[in-house]
Amino acid sequence: MAFEVAIDSSNIKETSNEQISESVSLNSRFENGSVEIPSVKSCCQQKKVTLAPSGSKQLLSDKDLSTTIIDLPHALISEILSCLDPKDLGLVSCVSTSLHRLASEHHAWKEFYRERWGLPVVFGATSSGFSDERSWKELFVEREFRSRTFLGRYSIDTLYGHTEAVRTVFLLASAKLVFTSGYDSIVRMWDMEEGLSIAASKPLGCTIRAVSADTKLLVAGGTDGFIHCWKSLDGLRNLFALTGFQKEKTEFRLWGHEGPITSLALDMTNIFSGSWDMSVRIWDRSSMNCVKTLRHSDWVWGLTPHETSLASTSGSDVYIWDISSETPLAIIHDAHEGTTYSLARSHTGDFLFTGGEDGGIKMFEIRRSGNETSVVLISQWMPHTRPVYSLSFEFPWLVSASGDGKLALIDVRKLLKTNRHGYSKRVSSSTVEPPQRMLHGFGSNLFSVDLGCDRIVCGGEEGIVRIWNFTQALEIERRARALKGTRLENRMRRRRMQIEMNAKSGRPDQCSTAAHKNAINGDRNRAWHSKRRASGKAKA
Repeated sequence: MAFEVAIDSSNIKETSNEQISESVSLNSRFENGSVEIPSVKSCCQQKKVTLAPSGSKQLLSDKDLSTTIIDLPHALISEILSCLDPKDLGLVSCVSTSLHRLASEHHAWKEFYRERWGLPVVFGATSSGFSDERSWKELFVEREFRSRTFLGRYSIDTLYGHTEAVRTVFLLASAKLVFTSGYDSIVRMWDMEEGLSIAASKPLGCTIRAVSADTKLLVAGGTDGFIHCWKSLDGLRNLFALTGFQKEKTEFRLWGHEGPITSLALDMTNIFSGSWDMSVRIWDRSSMNCVKTLRHSDWVWGLTPHETSLASTSGSDVYIWDISSETPLAIIHDAHEGTTYSLARSHTGDFLFTGGEDGGIKMFEIRRSGNETSVVLISQWMPHTRPVYSLSFEFPWLVSASGDGKLALIDVRKLLKTNRHGYSKRVSSSTVEPPQRMLHGFGSNLFSVDLGCDRIVCGGEEGIVRIWNFTQALEIERRARALKGTRLENRMRRRRMQIEMNAKSGRPDQCSTAAHKNAINGDRNRAWHSKRRASGKAKA
């Protein structure tokens, strides 16, 4: 892709031929769709002059770019910058002072953030990293920096309270709460940061295999086919009163499924529930009535809604549904050998992750072209020796929990790296990628996993909930970067002082003296090596 803009000479102030010939050329090469901005040229004469490279520490002044891209209409500049990836847009901001302002304040940073993590959710008086005083670029850079902490150090909080196996965990990051349940039929609420038990519900009478929540509603699905619901209470710090009926109609049940409920999800208007009765039911949150039913050919194990579509697993197959028409847009037959137990989806809804009975994990891309929807296998992993029961995704990390008692951490950053108009090229389906990290040490089955706020929450057969806290890695990395910057600053300051002292005293620069000495040492080294070769030949 190339942009070439010619400015009418009638709109250019009178200049000499030398000034006209010094029109600036800005050439930027970008991977996955290069963008080349030729020089802004007059009708008379053209001579290209390359700007300072992106790695240069000196920014060009606005005066040097008086007849370049800066003079284009802001709408056109914005359109050009919209073609760039975050890294490339950051490099453009290093070219000049004016481009720094335009690139740093560009609306694309908000889109980059939204595509990866969604808009920041404000809860109460605090927010999850969001501040009106900070630019979207600053928010994006910080979140991108935080996403690398899962390769660092961590601490583990062990939560005791359940008397039997934990089948489901859910992390409500915006409220810093963790909800867990399992075979003991009790839903427990924990403080994410302190690891302390806040409240526990009364026994619900059957195994709870699924829990989901937002700041307005908490739902739990039982093997008796009901959905137990709690509405949040205004003014209550922990949102939900699990201990009993605090107000009328804040705790109730929804009936409709004819088999155990295995999966639950919420959006702003609906409740989604999947069951072994081979159906997914969609409930309206305002009326609490079932409004749609999606029929499958086998037991439903997992589901993930996204806007007007819904993905679900049934037996070994994966379905992509259009919610409004209640018809499947695409079906992935035999996604895994055996049952496909787990499902996760990217925030944009374009990428789908599945985990199966064969211990494998697969990544698919959902492609839409008009009314046609196709699903393409992008990559696959085999990190486990037993079934993958649960998956959770937060850009760029995919975390899996398996019956082999291990957690696999997979960084899909490279696979999801795109430019603004196209995805990365397809990976061969025969390629099996290794995970970036494995968390070991648990011999029993791990049934459920969730992640957020630099933490991984997991529960399993032993009835213990564990929280892997990676915030320590973030602090260590920040301290290391600050120390590195301080050392570099001190080194440069000592160097400047040395140069000033040498200039005042008339002494030669020590670096130049050292360079002359290195030439002599180099001759000595060459002589030593030649003598060594000669002695080696003599011994031979």
